[in-house]
Order: sequence, then C-alpha cells, then structure tokens
Amino acid sequence: MREFFSWERFFENFPKLLGKLPLTFEIVAVSFTFGLILALIIACIQIRKTAVLSQIIRAFISFERGTPILVQMLIVYYAVPLLIEDLFDVDTRGWGKIVFVDIALILNEGAFMSELFRGAILSIPRGQTEAALSCGLSNYQAFMRIVLPQAFRVAIPPVGINLIGLFRSTTLASMIGLVDVVGYAQAIGSTTGHTLESYLILAVIFIVINFVLQVIFHLLNKSLSDQSRRRKHQEEAA
Repeated sequence: MREFFSWERFFENFPKLLGKLPLTFEIVAVSFTFGLILALIIACIQIRKTAVLSQIIRAFISFERGTPILVQMLIVYYAVPLLIEDLFDVDTRGWGKIVFVDIALILNEGAFMSELFRGAILSIPRGQTEAALSCGLSNYQAFMRIVLPQAFRVAIPPVGINLIGLFRSTTLASMIGLVDVVGYAQAIGSTTGHTLESYLILAVIFIVINFVLQVIFHLLNKSLSDQSRRRKHQEEAA
C-alpha cells in the first residue's frame, strides 16, 4: 500500500520551503508599502470629490473589489506588457514575473485600503482641522500633522486584517509561474509524487505568520489606545 504521508519527508522538505519564504516576504513588503501609498492618494482624491477623477477611481475600486485577485493577476501579467510596449516602446520580455505579481497586488491593496483610509480620515472631527488652520498651519500641514496620524490609529485594526489577507493572496503568484513557496511546494510534489507533506508545511507556515501578525497588530493597537487614554486624562487634568 502506498505511503501517503511521511514525517521524514515532512521534516526534510520544511527547510527547503522555508528557503523560498523570503520571496513571499519581499512580495508582501513591496505590495503593502506601495499599496498603502496608492490607498492614501485614492482616499484623498475621493474626499476632495474631483469630478472626472473621482468617477474613474470609483470604477477602478469597483473592478478591484468585484473581481478575483487571480483574474486581476492574469490580466496584469498578459495586458500590462502589451500596454507598456505600445505606449512607451519598452521591451518587457526581460522583466521578472515578480514585477507583475507586485503590480497586481499593489493595485488590489490600493483599492481595498483606500476605503479604509477614507473612512478613517472622515472620522476625524472637522473642528480639529479648523483649529490647526486658526493656529497658522496650512491645509497640507494640518492634514499631515493632525488628521493623518489620528486616521492611521483608527485604520490600524482593518489594515492589519488586510495585511494578513495579503499573505494569502501571494499564494496565487505560482499560477503565473513564479516559483515562490507555493510554487516550490508544487514542484516538490511533481518531482516526488508526494504533495501532502509540502502542503501541510505551507499550512503550518501561514498559520504561524497569521498568528504573529495578529499579535503584533493587537499590541500596536493596545499601545496606541493606551497613549490616547493617557493623553485624554492629561488634557482633562489640565
């Protein structure tokens, strides 16, 4: 009878798959950082309600939120090179597949997090901005120094959940041939004929990542909440 699972194969493959994990972290770091920047830009455009641009942004968000991330990744992988070559006459054949994975995830993160930041920014009382303006700050300074820091504190819990989801989204990168941790697990299965051990390792890895991120964001949120309470007590005491 065929042996479906072996602890020996499990421990043998574990370090091999861990060796591919830095690529996943690289994808997440790039996608989250630039997705965050894009989200803030989109949120500001929506709040200002620029006529034509707001309509384009609304259609973009609707597309990103209404279609599977795999479909978005495939569209970026096949359409973006043609678009760049036609518009800028740039040869993209030498570009790595990770570039297109990053682009797809940045656009997706930007669309999803823009709604989080828009709500967080609008939750800050307008009176705080008016008070900052009366003290001589410009609109930009008031936003950067007063509104945005508070909006970040409001947005931390949902952004943390979004980051956890981003790690899961990276597993789709193997669908366009990128050999990340999931792609390598598939390669091991194709070579050896044993897949269960590798996929169980992936489950363990992502459960640990999920747990660590939840703890980090819980502690960060708790720390910011404690700081806010202390500041409030100090203001009341004064």
